Amino acid sequence: MNSPLPDPAVTLPGEADILIHNALVLTLEPGAAPLADGFVAIKGSKITAVGSSSCPGPPCKSLPCARQTLNARGGLVLPGLVNTHTHAAMVWFRGLADDLPLHQWLNDFMFPLEAGWLDGDKVYWGTLLAAAELIRGGVTTVADSYFYETEARRALAEAGLRTVAAQGVVDFPAPGVPDPRDNLRVAAAFVDTGRDFSPDLITSTIFCHSLYTCGPETLKQGKALTRERHLPFFLHLAETRQEVEELRQKTGLGPAAYLDGLEVLDELTVAAHGVWLTPEDQDLLAWRQVKVSHCPESNLKLASGVAPVPGLLARGVPVGLGTDGAASNNNLDLFGEMSLAARLHKVWQQDPTILPAAQAVALATREGARVLGLEERTGTLTPGKDADLIIMDLDQAHLTPLFDPYSHLAYAARAADVRHAMVAGRWLLQDQQLATLKWPDIAGRIRTGSRDLAAFSRNLGRS
Repeated sequence: MNSPLPDPAVTLPGEADILIHNALVLTLEPGAAPLADGFVAIKGSKITAVGSSSCPGPPCKSLPCARQTLNARGGLVLPGLVNTHTHAAMVWFRGLADDLPLHQWLNDFMFPLEAGWLDGDKVYWGTLLAAAELIRGGVTTVADSYFYETEARRALAEAGLRTVAAQGVVDFPAPGVPDPRDNLRVAAAFVDTGRDFSPDLITSTIFCHSLYTCGPETLKQGKALTRERHLPFFLHLAETRQEVEELRQKTGLGPAAYLDGLEVLDELTVAAHGVWLTPEDQDLLAWRQVKVSHCPESNLKLASGVAPVPGLLARGVPVGLGTDGAASNNNLDLFGEMSLAARLHKVWQQDPTILPAAQAVALATREGARVLGLEERTGTLTPGKDADLIIMDLDQAHLTPLFDPYSHLAYAARAADVRHAMVAGRWLLQDQQLATLKWPDIAGRIRTGSRDLAAFSRNLGRS
């Protein structure tokens, strides 16, 4: 329970604003052990202290002073999860076009739905719905790539999520950009208007959809726009066998070599999926210090394949976890991605030691922050970093007994176990209740809009 705030006039100099105590703390710093009887002290947006105390009750001499305390009641405190790749507003299309190959799913349903039904207002409300799902599932940082991204960015800022927002770019008429000759102009304007948002929480950049929807000049110019501003550059890469085969037939090159020839690959490039990367591709990505977002649930649902994550990690390629959009997943649950990733590569490689639990948790936190270039701000509970954290309820049948918290996170925990979530010292979720979003308003708007969407989708031959 939160204690009442004291009179500010008697606040002691140097004391914390918030003290979370009586917790099992995972800092996710490399090599750090779990902290029993742990605490995290926060002042403003920053973590000021992390430690352990034998004090069994409310704050005492062995704990930092604080204006407000939260007794975690033995819960698990860890860094907030980092979703390195999603298309938030596609929650509108959850369940509308299931059980299809990627190219049919895109060309017959997603692109027509986006072109004929989507608008900025729908992206705004869809992104608010996605934000509610993300926050309730313990995600505190999200990389979102989509169209009408100004509206998505606005929604994510209102939600209070740490965000890397990327305006989508394709070489054909797109939602909000009917003339593809304007695609990079609109993207550049999106980046420039990002100055109106807090640079501590919101990064604005560009997402060139893929090698089969963006020509070489678009890829080069999009990369140049982000490189000169020192921003991450996002794209889908080697997601399907078909895309790679068509590229080889057209250019004689694999996906990594093709992009390297365009001078697109560097430490600011984030490639989503990477399912059909050859060992040579992986070597080149490692050499150029490219980052990869692994989206196992979407890759399996669309039968795209299994990304060579163990090979990428062995080469030192930074890898984080992403959900992709809810239209191909069908959720934004990063606990599910963590669990699947930890299991999938074991059976794929026929080696139960691959991607152990602690490493899977790192991909969802510390390594995800590294993929997005945010490792100096978030990803670990380290004094001086921003206070992005979640508190999980361990008093659950499926989490009892507890021997190894990493094992529980990778193999047993659920999104519904998250009780509290904080970004930069601000509560987004308290006692499983959204603190920054009005759920009844979001749910009502989505339910009304979904009836119109269902009618529109029937005209595409899908009810």
